[in-house]
Amino acid sequence: MKYVTTMLILALLSLPLAAQQKEQQRVQNAGVVMKEILNIPDGIPQQLLDKAECVIVLPSVMKLAFGFGGSYGRGVMTCRSGGEFSGSWGAPAMMALEGGSFGLQIGGQATDYVLLVMNPRGADSILSSRVKLGAGISASAGPKGRDAIAATDVVLRAEILSYSRSRGLFAGAFLDGSTLRPDNEANKKLYHRRIGPKEIVLAGKISPPSAAEQLLSELNKRSPKNLSS
Repeated sequence: MKYVTTMLILALLSLPLAAQQKEQQRVQNAGVVMKEILNIPDGIPQQLLDKAECVIVLPSVMKLAFGFGGSYGRGVMTCRSGGEFSGSWGAPAMMALEGGSFGLQIGGQATDYVLLVMNPRGADSILSSRVKLGAGISASAGPKGRDAIAATDVVLRAEILSYSRSRGLFAGAFLDGSTLRPDNEANKKLYHRRIGPKEIVLAGKISPPSAAEQLLSELNKRSPKNLSS
């Protein structure tokens, strides 16, 4: 009986650790995806990355469907630090992407998404509550490579530019109708306390977890300065 009680206590104590490890793995996966996508030739234009206030990385978003479809994904959002988004890339907050799609779809497909948040209003909206892309916040498929120059008007109007990678193919992504929100429970598991996404991302009240090292080092190496102004 004593052995059973001890094992039960140990199992209960291990639950928070397992939950944190799961979120840490998501953060690590985001770093891998970010590095791989930034290494794609004619991928995300450098001038757009340099003008982004924040980046959202959503690895392996699943689209599960038979007739009617739906998307479900978890990832991270990191912003440049400082009141004017002028500093280095800071601690990530966990994010959730959810949405529906219609049409004939059979089976499941995993897609990596990278979203560039192009202005402070967009960052504030996403970190405040659930937003609907294309309605509550303007979103466009991001131009790639040399297409950035031809898509200047789209870039100027959009608060979010989105990209996707699936089965080796990289392109701008249309996410209208999907919802994006802070994943508060995941933030609690990752940081061991209840803390709001704005406190994490904008206020700089917490240090990045070690799992975010690759993500932040890659962004700080590829885009150390904000050139939006």
